[in-house]
Amino acid sequence: MALMNTGARAYQMQKRDALSAKVEQYAPLVKRIALHLKARLPASVELDDLIQAGMLGLMDAVSHFEEGHGAVFETYATIRVRGAMIDEMRHSSWAPRSVHQNTRLISEAMSALSHKLGREPKDSEIAAELKVSLEKYYQMLTDSSNSQIVGIDDLGIDDDVIGESSDHREDKLFNLLASAEFKKALAGAIARLPEREQQVLAFYYDEELNLREIGAVLDLSESRVCQIMSQAMARLRSMLKDWRN
Repeated sequence: MALMNTGARAYQMQKRDALSAKVEQYAPLVKRIALHLKARLPASVELDDLIQAGMLGLMDAVSHFEEGHGAVFETYATIRVRGAMIDEMRHSSWAPRSVHQNTRLISEAMSALSHKLGREPKDSEIAAELKVSLEKYYQMLTDSSNSQIVGIDDLGIDDDVIGESSDHREDKLFNLLASAEFKKALAGAIARLPEREQQVLAFYYDEELNLREIGAVLDLSESRVCQIMSQAMARLRSMLKDWRN
């Protein structure tokens, strides 16, 4: 019996050492993701907070990853780490409820107008649908952009999925992101965006430029690029509402 207990303890120690080694190996990935997110978030968000949340996400990924399910560990870990960071920022959300309500109203107005007009609505048409001035609409876009964590919402996934209390919410998100059908739907939605919004998304995601750099390329102010990005995200959420539901 003592020999069996000793063997079990040795196995557990070996397993813990292997997990610790993997966490240490992928720790630089957490920092890279944190730096990438930090560049897209308000200045009030601390890099250390992102890294701390990301390390918890990494440990969770190491513990739950199973070989042979068709996913590379780094891909799986990246989604878990980003998800942990985003969850942490959401739990300490700085945006008032009215901002989130306005974000939803903008997407609903876009959806209604797209259906009515048979095309993507213009800024002035969206403002008119919301019964606000164009200046007020742009301010709503700016507030919405400042309140969003770029990554999850960008793909049109509803807050109900992100806020789900189940321990498996990250697994559901991973499965959704891995879905070929969803990728096809997202690509189609992006192709339907106005050209300027497509340009901003391409610079932001493909070229990984920040808003200031995009503004310099397109000769626009950083705040205007922020508005265009927010409007593009609202259009995508509207177009992909069936996936969110």
